[in-house]
Amino acid sequence: MQPEKIEELIQIHINCQHVKVESDDLTHFTAVIVSEDFEGKSKIMRHRLVYAALGDHMQSDIHAFSFQSYTPNEYSNLK
Repeated sequence: MQPEKIEELIQIHINCQHVKVESDDLTHFTAVIVSEDFEGKSKIMRHRLVYAALGDHMQSDIHAFSFQSYTPNEYSNLK
């Protein structure tokens, strides 16, 4: 699966200010996702939102998916 397709799936389901997915082998992926939808949500709730956006692809096209999730404020504080 192409990283751009994963970015698209995430953006369809989550209101993202920024999403960047990368992969060296098209089965193992890393991502940075910034969304206001993460405001007030625990890390586990954020992960559930992202995994729900990826749906069945997590069991077929994506072998491993590691990501960092930030609110816009959290992300701006990293810089």
